[in-house]
Amino acid sequence: MPSHTLTVGFDLDMTLIDSRPGIKAAYEKLAAETGAYIDTDLVVSRLGPPLEDEMRNWFPADAVDGACDRYRALYPDTAITPTTALPGAREAVEAVQALGGRAMVVTAKYEPNAKLHLAYLGIDADVLIGGLWAEGKAEALLEHGARIYVGDHTGDVRGARAADALSVGVTTGPCDEAELRAAGADVILPDLTAFPAWLRAFAAA
Repeated sequence: MPSHTLTVGFDLDMTLIDSRPGIKAAYEKLAAETGAYIDTDLVVSRLGPPLEDEMRNWFPADAVDGACDRYRALYPDTAITPTTALPGAREAVEAVQALGGRAMVVTAKYEPNAKLHLAYLGIDADVLIGGLWAEGKAEALLEHGARIYVGDHTGDVRGARAADALSVGVTTGPCDEAELRAAGADVILPDLTAFPAWLRAFAAA
């Protein structure tokens, strides 16, 4: 049930973490195993949508599910350690908690692998929900009463709007300020280092 506690949702890839090196490595290993051609630089330039959407660009329809399963299996040993926290990520989560709020991560990523990222990087979110994309993220945001959702992709903006949450866009991912604004973002920040001060002002208003 939603509560009166301030709950803030965050996207994961390219919002809290720079997973491009890890994802590139996982795709390279998958390509080596399967013999499929995968332009890994192109893949990591457009992170956000579900894995299945990307795999359809490189595998025939009847092989997509198997490729996704294998990628997810390769991921823990390939993609976790090369991935870094983006500037301000830990501080943004801690800023929510310092106000007595709850920080949740809502991502399209496979939840067990998302959990490994948070644990490895010491990002201590209160709630993690994986496997949700764009408007689908509203399901988790509404369930937990999130008033704010922070993300780098227009899909994140759509998810926030579907949940009637304030959309905070960061320009650390594939979408620039103009794209986020056009999608309906309420606030645009260059990165998460600006988030704690913004949140304090928002909470005090």
